[in-house]
Amino acid sequence: MQQFLWATLFLALSLPAQAQAGFCETGPDYNKASDIDAEAPLTLDAVLSEIRRASPETRVAGLEILARAADAEQAGRPLNPVLSIELEEFAGSGALSGLNEAETTIGVEQTLQLGGKRQRAQAAARALTALASAECAVILRETELQGTILFYDYVHALNDAALLETAAETAEELASTVRKRVAAGAAPPPEQIRAESAAASAEASASFAKGLSERRRYELASLWGEANPLFTLAEAEDSAFGARLSTETQLAHPELDRATASDNALRAAIDVERAAAMPDITVSAGFRRFESTGDSAVVAGVSVPLPLFDRNRGATRAAEIRAEAGQINVIAVEARLRAQQRGAVAAVTSARQRLAILEETVLPSAVAAYDASIQGYAAGKFDLTTTFDARNALLEAERSVLDAKHTLRVETARLKSLVGAAPFSGEQK
Repeated sequence: MQQFLWATLFLALSLPAQAQAGFCETGPDYNKASDIDAEAPLTLDAVLSEIRRASPETRVAGLEILARAADAEQAGRPLNPVLSIELEEFAGSGALSGLNEAETTIGVEQTLQLGGKRQRAQAAARALTALASAECAVILRETELQGTILFYDYVHALNDAALLETAAETAEELASTVRKRVAAGAAPPPEQIRAESAAASAEASASFAKGLSERRRYELASLWGEANPLFTLAEAEDSAFGARLSTETQLAHPELDRATASDNALRAAIDVERAAAMPDITVSAGFRRFESTGDSAVVAGVSVPLPLFDRNRGATRAAEIRAEAGQINVIAVEARLRAQQRGAVAAVTSARQRLAILEETVLPSAVAAYDASIQGYAAGKFDLTTTFDARNALLEAERSVLDAKHTLRVETARLKSLVGAAPFSGEQK
């Protein structure tokens, strides 16, 4: 049955989101094996593959396509005929007390839908099926973007935890140097307390960052309904940083298709309401037997509602108003997406510039300053405060670089989602 419904869907509709590969076009693939390898670092391709394979939200939306395809099939069915049996002139009084004077009529009546009601109803149901497909594509695109951002959040959390772990080790090394200077009488004892306190604080920060990375891991896996994720590491490719997408790049977001599909469905509803104004005809035919004489005869009839009071004008006008709103919505959605695209291009450009400044100027200067402060403190040329300041400045610069990379990844993903570039085109990189 499902195969028939999918075939009906594909033959009857020209789905607008054809570039959105995966679940919405092919249906759920429950038997496909997971692409996640517990022994290998998680990749963005694996995340998107899992979302397309097992995202609960997308699966629900895909089943709605099947349901509406079934509705479209049902809308094309004609009305069933009505079989009637009537027995008259019996169980009365006098000569009519028995069945000798009875009249038996067996008939069939059929309501004929005029004005193309059935065809228009099926066309409207198919338009709703196309709308469900477009809505599924929107849900998939949004879930893919959410998964991409959560993946980058997880990568960022892992990198930040590793950086803070290294910073904690560096703080401990500095505390060891301070201990030696205090033991040698080259530094006052309070400096050792400060250094050990700073080392403990750095260790606490590293522990908190590690817990945050675990939280990100579970949030990411929940997108495909996994409560116990297998992966523990992740790697992000930064080759996408070189991609140049401008404000002139063609929009390819399923929200445009959804707005168009909604407009088409509203227009189809107008045809349904206009057809409803045409009265249906009910024809009947049958056979009547007269028990008193043994004779029989054919009976036939036609009934037609008289549209004196209700011509469905109100419902038709309401459908026309909704269709007008649908046209406005198409224009508004395109304008909003275009504005989002321009904003995303600006965000990517500024994020790229920020990363370049941090990597090329800020970070090298912070590294040089910290190295000089460590050497100077060990030689007694600098005090501990100067060394702490240099260490904190280096850690801040390193974390700023990580944050800039994360921001650039996220903003690039948002832009690619808007224009339908890989990996949101359904293609694997």
